[in-house]
Amino acid sequence: MVIKINLHVMCIVLFVMLLIIPGHTAFAKTVGVMMTADIQYYRDIHKAFIDGLGKDVEVVLQKPMPDPMSWTNAARKLTGIGANVIVSYGAPATLSLLKETSDIPIVFGGVYDPESMSMTGKNATGISSTVPVEKVLKALSEISKFSKLGIIFSKSEKDTIIQVRDIKKSEGSIGFESVLFSVTDKVNKDGLKGVNAFIVTTCAVGMDNVKDIVEAARREKVPTAALMGGGENSGIMVTFSASPEEQGAAISEMVKKILGGAKPSEIPLKQTKKIDIVIKQ
Repeated sequence: MVIKINLHVMCIVLFVMLLIIPGHTAFAKTVGVMMTADIQYYRDIHKAFIDGLGKDVEVVLQKPMPDPMSWTNAARKLTGIGANVIVSYGAPATLSLLKETSDIPIVFGGVYDPESMSMTGKNATGISSTVPVEKVLKALSEISKFSKLGIIFSKSEKDTIIQVRDIKKSEGSIGFESVLFSVTDKVNKDGLKGVNAFIVTTCAVGMDNVKDIVEAARREKVPTAALMGGGENSGIMVTFSASPEEQGAAISEMVKKILGGAKPSEIPLKQTKKIDIVIKQ
């Protein structure tokens, strides 16, 4: 006996079967995410993003170590999986993705002054995490007056170089001298000395090793400040950071618009409105 199967009918049957298989979502969209290391601030942004995204999207997460090669490798993996959109937290991750693709939409958060780094354009948009640096410094000086401020940044992280520039603008008005501590793959806590206070930029290496920075500051008996949240749990005394909840929620809305057909160039850069301030004495 020969059984003839109508190809059209068979396709319909297969489609229905896929719909009823538990845990399977037909035609699911894929969103890649690059989150540097295991930094608390990025984890908080990511949680808010996932909470607002919905359940019909597959999320592929890459967590590179805070170094240029790891960022590049993670960017290449995410651009190679066929993601519909890629989300990035922090300037280094975003810049690495922009080097790897000009076609896949990119939505970023946790980026200080993205316009200075020309991040927005054809395939990228997001939300800025710029905070008022001078207010951070004034709050730090109220805890303890300082004449030499140690700035922890990374030469391989462009946004932290911009922050050094912004901090140095306040030297005259507040009355201090900047002392630069550039970090690479780790923090040399024994070399952090000779200053009256420390400020940690959004440097991924610094925040990934924030406990070592706090330990050095306590050894020197000087106060600490940070421009990224999460460090207060390790002992940072003054933190001014763009709300991770606002960042994640904004990213999820942008991603949903892009998945719905919008282009990144049609979605304007969003400026953060809510600043989280934590002062511990």
